[in-house]
Amino acid sequence: MRTTETVTETVGVFSALLLDMDGTLVNSDAAVERIWRRWADEHGMDFARVLPVVHGRQGFATMAELLPDRPMEENLRENALLLAEETTDVAGVVEIPGATRFLASIEELPHALVTSADAALAKARMTAAGLRMPDVQITAESVRASKPDPEGFLKGAAALGVHPWDCVALEDSAAGVEAALAAGARVVGVGPRAAALEATAHVETLEQLRVTPAPEGGARVTIAR
Repeated sequence: MRTTETVTETVGVFSALLLDMDGTLVNSDAAVERIWRRWADEHGMDFARVLPVVHGRQGFATMAELLPDRPMEENLRENALLLAEETTDVAGVVEIPGATRFLASIEELPHALVTSADAALAKARMTAAGLRMPDVQITAESVRASKPDPEGFLKGAAALGVHPWDCVALEDSAAGVEAALAAGARVVGVGPRAAALEATAHVETLEQLRVTPAPEGGARVTIAR
């Protein structure tokens, strides 16, 4: 009788973890698509053109890319309305498989949430998914620039008192992976969107990811295949 052996891949040893939310800890795709499909319809856009731009970015940055001639003030105003709408629309928001176990495994290790959501939306979606909110949070209010700018990850590392190159970031989107790499972190891509991206490593879900205290200090990150 043949048995399937588990192969373990070591990502490395790090001082801290920087965690994206949507698509990484929380599956909010249904809510995101509802909100942005309505936005696309209101602006006479093909939703298939809008969706690839949405993931990972703040709403105003998505609008700026899709409507390059529109004043930023109008993007910011409309983004505030969308954020309020998203905060109340959490139907279908669930955890990414393995997220509860993963967050429990890193509770005593330095980690920060680095999300393009504002604080209210982050709380609403983490609560809807039944997930623990990290104590350190870098949200939309914390930064001037949206992912793919590295500002959020740089601020997350600074808030934890570590260098960004001594961090591993978890991300699912092209904008997020680009931002984390630009900050100097190594990146584990999570889920199908990240499979073709240039992350350091990739997992289908958080069920494959293991984080344990390293004897030499910090956290050892491995992947079970």
